[in-house]
Amino acid sequence: MKDLEVELYAVIMAGGVGTRLWPRSRQNIPKQFLDLVAGNTMLQDTFWRIEPLIPPDRVFVITNGTCAPIVREQIPQLPRDNVIVEPAGRNTAPCIGLAALYLRQLDPEGVMVVLPADHLIREAAHFREVLKVVAEVAQDGHLVTMGIQPDSPHTGYGYIQRGDFLHQIGQHSVYQVARFTEKPDEATARRFLASGQYYWNSGMFGWKVSAILEAIEVHLPALHAQLMTIEAALGSQREREVLEEVWREVESISVDYGVMERADKTAQQCRAAVIPIDVGWSDVGSWATVAELLSRDTKDNVVIGEHIGIDTTGSLLYSSGRLIATIGLRDMIVVNTGDAVLICPRARAQEVKDLVDELREKQKDKYL
Repeated sequence: MKDLEVELYAVIMAGGVGTRLWPRSRQNIPKQFLDLVAGNTMLQDTFWRIEPLIPPDRVFVITNGTCAPIVREQIPQLPRDNVIVEPAGRNTAPCIGLAALYLRQLDPEGVMVVLPADHLIREAAHFREVLKVVAEVAQDGHLVTMGIQPDSPHTGYGYIQRGDFLHQIGQHSVYQVARFTEKPDEATARRFLASGQYYWNSGMFGWKVSAILEAIEVHLPALHAQLMTIEAALGSQREREVLEEVWREVESISVDYGVMERADKTAQQCRAAVIPIDVGWSDVGSWATVAELLSRDTKDNVVIGEHIGIDTTGSLLYSSGRLIATIGLRDMIVVNTGDAVLICPRARAQEVKDLVDELREKQKDKYL
């Protein structure tokens, strides 16, 4: 592995709402600020796992105005100006583009890795080695995504199909991206798994600051023009006013769909590459996933809080301050947060997001 010729920066995206982990995850303190599966919060774990490689002054967190004070409280080592506040959530392409503007003020040719704040990675040291490989590939102008080696035909993740082999860096193979696929049905997911050519889309990326802004200019010209208007106001007294004014018109679009899926493989600055990785990754995307990650008792239950059960197996029982008593439950989720109780089969945990949508539609805002 060659020495990095550019500085490495990290952008941690911490603006999500984590609706599938309702009622613990709420708008005012979503899942990335909770200690769901470890002693630290998920944001803190994300910060600490990269800190030996990327110092705090080169780490930026992008979030919303409500959560910015929580970020500063949970990561006091972070310079105050390294917390970027979006006026509103507009998905990952605008979020990443905005962060890239701030980085371009510091280092136009630097490499930025983009990391969600709410993922679990058990093998932190290995992950830091992966980031070095990502940075090396990004130095050549590639837009790099990290693909997770799948171990099951999971239907809750998007998939990345690898294309032509590019090169080997240490133990890591690098491929061009053939295509991205949204969350498949089970039959398709099984076919993907059997082929050995597909990886779960982790939502983690790496690229030169200049490369991602050039790619946005090519594939999302309207967004690029809006970003240029914002950039012209950076550092001025009108910076916040211009940002909020422009942001109202920004389209909500993911970087996967808006940039990566459209990347022109013939253009050096727009080539999409994938590096398969196996680092003990989980997106902690539902209560069923939480149940898989935590230790179980002799009856295969995960119990957080106080529980008494008869003939109850394979269930997640989470309680904050109240006893949960159960009889005859099989593979269920029960989450009690004091003001709300969630009860559902583990197999339907992904539908908690739909339940939150129902709460919003019925204007039950105090529970959101």
